[in-house]
Amino acid sequence: MKSHSVAFVTVVSAATLALAGVVGAQVVVQPSPPPTVIVEPAPPPPVVVKPTPPPTVVVEPAPPSTTVVQPSQVVQAGDIEANDVRAQTIYANKIKASQVNGTIHQTRAVKMNGGSDLKVPSLVASVIYAETIEARTVTANNIYVRELERR
Repeated sequence: MKSHSVAFVTVVSAATLALAGVVGAQVVVQPSPPPTVIVEPAPPPPVVVKPTPPPTVVVEPAPPSTTVVQPSQVVQAGDIEANDVRAQTIYANKIKASQVNGTIHQTRAVKMNGGSDLKVPSLVASVIYAETIEARTVTANNIYVRELERR
């Protein structure tokens, strides 16, 4: 029986050692690190560009010392001599001026049924028909002229 006791003690010792080895080999679970948080920047706010309003054009009336034909009138003259000539549209065979403002259209000839010559400081009309205009400045939206001479 002694051999059974020795065998029993050996088995119990081996089992104890085996259990001690199992317990020593325990798996320790550690918590995983927190997940990485990625923050994307918000898109930039939209940029709204408002166009600037068109500039305001102010036309000053002629000084009282000048001769002015009413703007709604049509003037038909042979020769016009003035410092300033202004109209919406001018039809002339020849213009002699230092400064011409407006859209210039080349034309063959302007035919008129006569008209007296005008010599005034300033002439303003809606439409002007003339054989010749001599002025410092000629201003019109549209200028139809056969010959233009800048002096």
